[in-house]
Amino acid sequence: MIILRKWMTFRRIDSQNMAFASFFRKNPRLSEVNAACELYSGSALPGIFSAGYQELNTQIKTLKAPAATQPVLNDRNFAGIQRSLQRASAAELSMLEKNLSWLATTGAVTPFIGLLGTVIGIINAFMGLGFEKTASIQAVAPGIAEALIATAAGLFAAIPAVIAYNQFVNKIKNIAIQMDDFSMEFMNLIERSFN
Repeated sequence: MIILRKWMTFRRIDSQNMAFASFFRKNPRLSEVNAACELYSGSALPGIFSAGYQELNTQIKTLKAPAATQPVLNDRNFAGIQRSLQRASAAELSMLEKNLSWLATTGAVTPFIGLLGTVIGIINAFMGLGFEKTASIQAVAPGIAEALIATAAGLFAAIPAVIAYNQFVNKIKNIAIQMDDFSMEFMNLIERSFN
């Protein structure tokens, strides 16, 4: 269930990130981009944009520049905007990483649980063999075969969990790179417009 839900989430994020970034680049008015953020709610980028846009508005209000002139931001203002972008990126990443620990735990623990079940099953098979008068493969084989089912079940759960975990961690790294690129692009636009 976690694998399916995460796969659908990352698929939606990929398409929404590209669409939002394209909209951001084509639209020169930040207020229009801010109004469109709700349309891209499946993306990680609108949250970052909103945080930067709100901080930009806060910084402009603190300058108290005349209404007819374009406000000029200084390095301290730009640093505040950069920090808000970083906080928003960290919040988005923590949301993306949610429930991944379950996949990591499943991938790490289930083979051992299966092995424990197998060892207990083999012990029971050999104990049963001790009560038999003859020691043949026919007497012990069904118990060992039954015991190996636990190992197979553990591996059946662990293998997809480990593969999915590694794929999702790679996706998160790629999304983090997209968020960093978007943050730098946002800062470049702000510096060109308000410097």
